[in-house]
Amino acid sequence: MFARTPRARDRPTTIRRAEMSISAPTLPGLADEPRNGIVNVATVPMRSPFRYPGGKTWLVPRVRQWLRCTRKPFVEFVEPFAGGGIVGLSVAFEGLAPKVLLVELDEDVAAVWQTILNGGAKWLTDQIAAFPMSREAIERVLSQRPASTRARAFATIVRNRANRGGILAPGASMMKLGENGRGLSSRWYPDTLCKRIREIAALRHRIRCLQGDGLALLRDSAGRAGAVFFIDPPYTVAGRRLYRHNDIDHSALFAAAARLKSDFLMTYDDSREIRELASAHGLDVREVPMQTTHLRHKTELLIGRSLDWFTG
Repeated sequence: MFARTPRARDRPTTIRRAEMSISAPTLPGLADEPRNGIVNVATVPMRSPFRYPGGKTWLVPRVRQWLRCTRKPFVEFVEPFAGGGIVGLSVAFEGLAPKVLLVELDEDVAAVWQTILNGGAKWLTDQIAAFPMSREAIERVLSQRPASTRARAFATIVRNRANRGGILAPGASMMKLGENGRGLSSRWYPDTLCKRIREIAALRHRIRCLQGDGLALLRDSAGRAGAVFFIDPPYTVAGRRLYRHNDIDHSALFAAAARLKSDFLMTYDDSREIRELASAHGLDVREVPMQTTHLRHKTELLIGRSLDWFTG
């Protein structure tokens, strides 16, 4: 079901899972956690090399708040729909869990995490630093069939930075005017990208990645103890436009989450369908405000067994 992350030279390896009995880690204070209103994302460190549509930078303070109040001991933070991985990365960088598992179905996105975490970070940063960001160079990279996981990772970073909104779904188009009229180079920050990649690679002893189906992992994890799950699936409407793998059985996902022995936190778009699924499985729901990249205010949902920790 899952393709385990290859190590150096793209060779498969077996990952041993060491379950430990520990208490939840000591977490930062609440000074940067929202009491009311919308999170200021400028207060959350940018960790991911992706510009990821539907990213959850704005939710990081809420995740800190949740983890402080999780009652069961845990050793691993699991993100079954990792995408840009900002939540899992934040957990790893801030020491909020001893281990982080990123699971991603999209082969291109997973290739980036596999390359960074399994010995290819220097190769990737060398490619980024030397790349002449132009339409001709972009088209040359994207027209080639990747010969390795590393080549796929580099092409994915280029596509992500060149496409409008960072969208990687089929049919997404390249930027035209870009930021401040700078065109295709307006989102290409090689120094920043290389710095983020090196910092992630330095924590590879804490982070691992599996390329595979997040829903299947949740089903297989029903009886697992010692973990917490952050579940951020493709949303019911926007997911169809933003992601290659957007077709998910939301009813089955709720059923799998409700069967988890471990604690979990889900995030979803605010729709009647999702509220009804949460109610049918006896789950708690809270509304949380957020601001889109287009500066529009909207409400999303947090869902879990008990959200008494949520301060509003």
